[in-house]
Amino acid sequence: MSATTLPASASNLFSHVTVEKSGVYRAIMELFAAARRQFRHHLRADEVLLEVCWPGARPTLEEVQQALAQLVEWGNLQAQPDTARVATIEDFYRKRLLYRLTSGGEAVEAALRVFTVTLARRAELQSVALEDIWARLLALSELAREEPMDAAKVHATLRDLVHVFEGLAANAEAFMTGLSRSIDLARAEAGVVMSFKSRLLDYLERFIGDLVTRSSQIGELLEALASRESVLLELAAGREARDAAPGGAEAQEQSAAVRLASWRERWAGLRRWFLSEGGRYSQAELLRKSALAAIPRLLQAVAALNERRAGRSDRAADFRRLALWFLEASDNDEAHRLWRAAFALSPARHLALTAADRDVGTSVPWKDAPPIEVFPQLREQGVLPTRGSPPRIQDRSAERAQLAAQVAEESAQTEAARRRLIAGSPARLSELGVLDRHAFRLFLTLLGEALAAQTDPDRPVERLTGDGTLLVRLEPLEKTQQATIETELGRFAGRDHLITIREV
Repeated sequence: MSATTLPASASNLFSHVTVEKSGVYRAIMELFAAARRQFRHHLRADEVLLEVCWPGARPTLEEVQQALAQLVEWGNLQAQPDTARVATIEDFYRKRLLYRLTSGGEAVEAALRVFTVTLARRAELQSVALEDIWARLLALSELAREEPMDAAKVHATLRDLVHVFEGLAANAEAFMTGLSRSIDLARAEAGVVMSFKSRLLDYLERFIGDLVTRSSQIGELLEALASRESVLLELAAGREARDAAPGGAEAQEQSAAVRLASWRERWAGLRRWFLSEGGRYSQAELLRKSALAAIPRLLQAVAALNERRAGRSDRAADFRRLALWFLEASDNDEAHRLWRAAFALSPARHLALTAADRDVGTSVPWKDAPPIEVFPQLREQGVLPTRGSPPRIQDRSAERAQLAAQVAEESAQTEAARRRLIAGSPARLSELGVLDRHAFRLFLTLLGEALAAQTDPDRPVERLTGDGTLLVRLEPLEKTQQATIETELGRFAGRDHLITIREV
């Protein structure tokens, strides 16, 4: 029997979902599942009748007993005699039953609950999960310094870490998979597109900023724990192995080895998510790129919407409108006139496609005229083949070399400006010295991004650049202290600040 094939008895467990009275059966099974969560293992038919939230009219006790008997037959419930209420011999011989969930019924309820939750779940980018992972790793690094290490605390911290990480990875993958579909669906209505654009841009900007900051911090903690990770994983696996089923020494060792392999696999996945190793990007970096790539796609959707609103031609909208006109045509003659008007199917012999065509008058119908040979290039590209030799190919190597040299020169100037400004430690604006035009333009860009996020001119502000590669911090000094920066483009003056520019 294959792994995906259910035995005949197990396949009957799902019968109550598809039969005619599925609503009644599902209401009864939901009550039994809730009772099991409340540690109530047995229910009577009259209790089921009183406690179930029936989807329609309330059934009779006999109908409830028939439904319970059917669920017992399918294997979802198990029945046993109820002797607790027996007071007389007549009560003993009267049929009284207690019902409880079977193991198969429990499995079906768990599967249906997971199915419902999965369908209703909306994938999301979890910035809080990044903070939780960083906090768990920080706690794990503190535990790794203890001598001896507390196995219970290490195991609990690792278990919480893996649980949070699995949720983050699964939600991030589902979010990015459905993002493009959401953008395509948002193209329909103007209000939907504009509302979706604003919410998505704010959402992505906040998450990308948190991802850039937290992923670097998490990567540093993972690198610091690299020398102690084997000991930590062995402690967690050994503690779990103590709960293994009793067996021989070989079985115990095998159980510990399986658990240790599972912990190592999860830890390796955590490292691959936040660390770029072996010439490949980390999953966090790929997620950041995917989130950034979603922004241009959304802007393209907005641009297409603006084009339609500006009155530009939209072929899809034109065809939909034309189809509506055809639907509203009163008869076939009107439909044929609409067809000729829309697709210009009228005599056009003034184009003189061929020499033979010139001998036919413009009033001759197409069906009575001789056939015309149409060149494939005219059909595919709308132009006739040119006569004579093709034009000579021009040599553009000099222009390409000039453009390449210009791009290289601009890249070198930008890199030099970055090296000039990125110090990593606080510096006063008045002590920056003379800036060339390239460094000054970069300085103005960074200063503008920082000041745009400032809400109070007397408080420090910290801001990531738009590409997420630089962190700019401005700390204002006394109002009386002024800074003057000499540049090739002129003199820049204003209130003095402590500025810190560093790479993330």
